[in-house]
Amino acid sequence: MLLINVLVVDDSAFMRKLISDYLRSESSIEVIGTARNGEDAIKKIKRLRPDVVTLDIEMPVMNGLEALKVIMDEHPVPVVMLSSTTREGADETVKAMSIGAVDFLAKPSGTISLDLYKVQSDIVSKVIEASKVNMGKLVPEKSRVSLVEGSKIKGLSAKNALIAIGTSTGGPRALQKVLGELPRAIPAPIVIVQHMPPGFTKSLATRLDGLSDITIKEAEQGEKLKKGTAYIAPGGQHLKIVSKGDALFAQLDGGEPVNGHRPSVDVLFGSIAALGHQNTIAVIMTGMGSDGTKGLASLKRLGRARVIAEAEETCIVYGMPKAAVAGGYVDQSVELGEISHSILNYLR
Repeated sequence: MLLINVLVVDDSAFMRKLISDYLRSESSIEVIGTARNGEDAIKKIKRLRPDVVTLDIEMPVMNGLEALKVIMDEHPVPVVMLSSTTREGADETVKAMSIGAVDFLAKPSGTISLDLYKVQSDIVSKVIEASKVNMGKLVPEKSRVSLVEGSKIKGLSAKNALIAIGTSTGGPRALQKVLGELPRAIPAPIVIVQHMPPGFTKSLATRLDGLSDITIKEAEQGEKLKKGTAYIAPGGQHLKIVSKGDALFAQLDGGEPVNGHRPSVDVLFGSIAALGHQNTIAVIMTGMGSDGTKGLASLKRLGRARVIAEAEETCIVYGMPKAAVAGGYVDQSVELGEISHSILNYLR
């Protein structure tokens, strides 16, 4: 069995030991070193060549964001960020995801988390999944659209259209690319599920809004959906779409997780299918697992949906799109750089 070699970076000796102990409890993981700040981490990455790095954000000398930029430029390696759940911590985490971190984990109670044991299994699973990431996919060299065998490209009426997007690991960076290329005058609202815990989706929406022509915000209970606006499901709450007359509204639901997630892509897609009359462009992008596939099945049965999946060539994790393709629910497999164009082509 090949071991996953990990470098643990944190300015707290206590946290370095705790994280290392948790990782070593998994037989497939070997902690090959620790570092006390970003500068120390870069030196040890050069020397030790780890498969995965866990990187704290708040550190002296060189903080996590500064170190991450150097790592991505000089020694690309899968990085899992560890952050606090404060507003500042959330903002920095979202920045880290845009720079190239593949995932993150929120410490339960700040910089020194005595209750880190609550997320021990998450630390282990995120490191294992990060070890499978091909770092070359963070910067796709070209874009290509591939029509799924047996399907035909057909337009979709822009009248009363809705765009629905589901994504997970690698999603913040993918969303930045797709949403940043959509025009302000796009004739449809956009609803999004990005797997994230509470406290982080608002920061994600704010950052994406500043990088896009369209308006991007965290969805609020009962608000009417507007064309040219993207609504991101709040972490910890499912997003459902309901209709009143010809108008669509956001409904937030704190019910049980679905597929281990809240928000869940299946819940979003399923709520749109339940409307029974909605012209929908559904997009499923990079992420672990199969969340979204059941919802796509419901949408396709109506015959009023076109489904775009991010192609394997650019997915950070080809899990959710792969499950959708295997189920036969995808009209196009599209590399990341072409997703926005495909959305607009369907609307035409």
